[in-house]
Amino acid sequence: MASIKLLGVSGSLRQQSFNSALLRACAAMLPGEATLEVYEGLGALPLFSPDVEAQGTPAAVARWQAALKEVDGVVFSTPEYAHGVPGAFKNALDWVVGSGELVGKPMLLLGASSSETGADKSVAHVFGTLKVMTGDLVGNGPVCVGSVGRKLANGEVTDAATRDAIQLRLQMLLARIKVVREAGQA
Repeated sequence: MASIKLLGVSGSLRQQSFNSALLRACAAMLPGEATLEVYEGLGALPLFSPDVEAQGTPAAVARWQAALKEVDGVVFSTPEYAHGVPGAFKNALDWVVGSGELVGKPMLLLGASSSETGADKSVAHVFGTLKVMTGDLVGNGPVCVGSVGRKLANGEVTDAATRDAIQLRLQMLLARIKVVREAGQA
């Protein structure tokens, strides 16, 4: 079977983002059959507007859409800003509602925050958005990582319970991708 390609999408544009670090830690947890590349272009996307879209797809948006098309699955990780979804992250999702790159795409949703609740409010909003977009979310909801600064060190998830929860979801994501591939070959 061909290798599995995942795209990691951090909802944070911050250089030292915990969510981006969490995605890199996820990449290190994957078995040899899978890779995860963290997408770096969210900040380059113009603000979504149907008027802009009607004039043609901006180059940064085309790159975002292509990045999603080229992978087998997506791992999203979002912080929480003022109990909500970061604007750049919501903007990125808005750009692919109509174009459909996430329709049926196997995906995993994580949320990480310095707060004890682990971005639970933001994750709830993103979860609802991805469901409306008919994304194929694995697991029984997202994994929220609270007090994330105490659970990440040197590129690894150091908290055993958190690491186990994320590894289980990554395994579920890879298994779902294999099922989708097999169904596509039938």
